[in-house]
Amino acid sequence: MSLLPEGLLYVDGELRRAEGGRTYDNIGPWTGDVVGKAADASAADVEQAIAAARRAFDETDWATDHDKRFALVKRLHELFVANTDRLVAIARDEVGTPLVAVNRAQVAQCLNSWADLMEIYPGLPWDKDFGVKNGVHRKAVYEGIGVVGAITPWNFPLYVNAEKVVSALLAGCTVILKPAPDTPLAGAIFGELAAEAGFPAGVINVITAADPALAGEMLVTDPRVDLITFTGSTGIGRHIMRQGAETMTRVFLELGGKSANIVLEDTPNFAQVVAQSILVFHAGQGCAVQSRLLVPRSRYEEAKTILKAAYDGFEDRWGLYDDPACSMGPVVSKKQMERVKSYVDIGVAEGATLLAGGNLRPDKGPGWFIEPTCFVDVTNDMRIAQEEIFGPVLVVIPFDDDADAIRIANDSVYGLSGGVWSGDLDRAMKIAGRIRTGTIAVNGGIPINGDLPFGGYKQSGIGRAWGLEGIEEYLETKVIGWRE
Repeated sequence: MSLLPEGLLYVDGELRRAEGGRTYDNIGPWTGDVVGKAADASAADVEQAIAAARRAFDETDWATDHDKRFALVKRLHELFVANTDRLVAIARDEVGTPLVAVNRAQVAQCLNSWADLMEIYPGLPWDKDFGVKNGVHRKAVYEGIGVVGAITPWNFPLYVNAEKVVSALLAGCTVILKPAPDTPLAGAIFGELAAEAGFPAGVINVITAADPALAGEMLVTDPRVDLITFTGSTGIGRHIMRQGAETMTRVFLELGGKSANIVLEDTPNFAQVVAQSILVFHAGQGCAVQSRLLVPRSRYEEAKTILKAAYDGFEDRWGLYDDPACSMGPVVSKKQMERVKSYVDIGVAEGATLLAGGNLRPDKGPGWFIEPTCFVDVTNDMRIAQEEIFGPVLVVIPFDDDADAIRIANDSVYGLSGGVWSGDLDRAMKIAGRIRTGTIAVNGGIPINGDLPFGGYKQSGIGRAWGLEGIEEYLETKVIGWRE
């Protein structure tokens, strides 16, 4: 592991340090040591970024020249592909990603989904003819909404940064990207490569800061910002909605989840499906992870035995920095490690049975390691079954019949993802149709891809990311009526 390069701001077409040369330490999750430095933006830096984005939208042809936009976004994608090794280093050392997750969601899926957006972009309608009525010709035209403040999380930063930045740019917007303080380089590289690609000044701006609130608060409350797109916790999402109400800023939110994975008793490969449900991929740090496993009461004891063996067999397969088969490393920070451990303590206090894990693991390394953890004898009213833990903690809940499984799955403030397994596809599809969630996998199908809309019901968010629908979130509709 080597030091990452210093992350710079990108404001009004200039790569530069923060006001006064301020920086902050970028801490690596594997070791707890400094892996680099990042620019620590001031209020003045944020103000300059907002002014630049506003000017670029209002005073240039960025919003109207579709071909120019597409060519630059394509060029930026080419540069990202050419810098894949750097992206991998950022994902590994800044985010704490094991190699399996690097090769899937963190980097490969980022680049592939970005390519999907460019592939479907020509199908985006920019106008719609409503015909003539009472002698009036009528049509709608679709225009970029304006200046976008993109506030992004630390768990899959390259992937989410690409979703927001690319969708907004293709729609004709200008962007201020504010990455999470824990993962600044995953944002800073957008500025560096945008400069190399030749983007006009002000179209893309990147602001990093140690303070998790300063830049975000300024973006949300500034009337020059037309839309806030945020991925993160539901609590912060509520705060953004309240703050944005003062200026009627449009908000587009992708928030938390507590998704249920329902394994029916007639699942042909029941043992395999239950065993692969252990929550270990990227240490469970994903909004769409299926952190509630629902199994039939008639096979509950069997499921416990299967899971115990699966967790025991995983002991020597996690926390390995250089192992290409490793899917679980540390959590992102000491703060997150302590938060996950506090939920383990809550689960024990609530009366759930700790089937596996639950301990901090300094023997895995000096960074932020907590064991893959599984609770059984869980009821759905427990906090560990209702609250998003955002760590490697699975809760296993029994159900009596299909109606009971649906009730438990829907008994949540969230509705982001989920799964259903059955040997009877018609039965599984009927259950999937009754789960109140934005995406759901049936028998292992994958409902998440760059050409598909992604988002949630209830308190899992507002709007959709990716796909044409994701680009359309950044558009306004103008209707024109005229007489000859």
